[in-house]
Amino acid sequence: MIKPDSLNILATPETRAPRPDWLRVKIPMGEGYSRLKALVDAHKLHTVCEEARCPNIAECWAAGTATIMILGDVCTRSCGFCAVKTGRPTELDLAEPKRVGEMVKIMNLRHTVITSVNRDELLDGGASIWAETIREIRKQCPTTKVEVLIPDFQGDAEAMDMVFRERPDIMNHNIETVPRLYRLARPQAKYQRSLDLLRRAKEIFNLVTKSGLMVGLGETEDEVIAVMKDLRAVQCDILSIGQYLQPTKAHLPIARYVPLEEFAMYKRVGLEMGFRHVESGPLVRSSYHAEEQAK
Repeated sequence: MIKPDSLNILATPETRAPRPDWLRVKIPMGEGYSRLKALVDAHKLHTVCEEARCPNIAECWAAGTATIMILGDVCTRSCGFCAVKTGRPTELDLAEPKRVGEMVKIMNLRHTVITSVNRDELLDGGASIWAETIREIRKQCPTTKVEVLIPDFQGDAEAMDMVFRERPDIMNHNIETVPRLYRLARPQAKYQRSLDLLRRAKEIFNLVTKSGLMVGLGETEDEVIAVMKDLRAVQCDILSIGQYLQPTKAHLPIARYVPLEEFAMYKRVGLEMGFRHVESGPLVRSSYHAEEQAK
């Protein structure tokens, strides 16, 4: 993991402003949270809500919504911002898609979000499991809208197309940060590769596309707006922008807490650019209010 003291472009806790009140969140609890936790555990599934330490877990789980994470809980990449475990996965659960479908059916979800770790050690990056998961959800709960948040499959067009051909209702792939910070935040990813994935999903398959950005890592306003322009150039439809929160001391430090008025500005600018929807705020994450975004 990247050591904070090696990043002289980012702020330290001593130089950064105190955490603002609007970033304080509720402790997960209550009947809705407990029911969903029991379902996830019973079906031996993982959620990005837990693995990535999402600040919205209390709100979302109490409402009966969660983002299911397939292909295990160990990622082959080591992004500097992400709390998901990294390493070399040892298993591939071929029965996982069926269990995901069963859980979606039990919850009777109108809209579900599926994501995954990166599985770069697999020939197809896990694309076949992705495709089977979408098919199982539609088989067991045909009325559920399916949103996918996919990895880049190392730019493998055949793997991407395996997922695209299942025609998810929303195809999400996060750009995450500005190009200048990729070496620090996403050392095994490529900015242009992510843009090309979004372009392919739109131009060849005409899918509704979505992407997300973190702010507060050391980027400038101009850099954020430049990324927004790049996303619109590949006809991205939906954009989410949220505050980066350091999951542990071993991860990238927070450079600054972005003020509310800046989030409001990004939303206004994004809508003027032509995004169909922009979700922009401190606690916004890719799947936050996903069903409302889809509408």
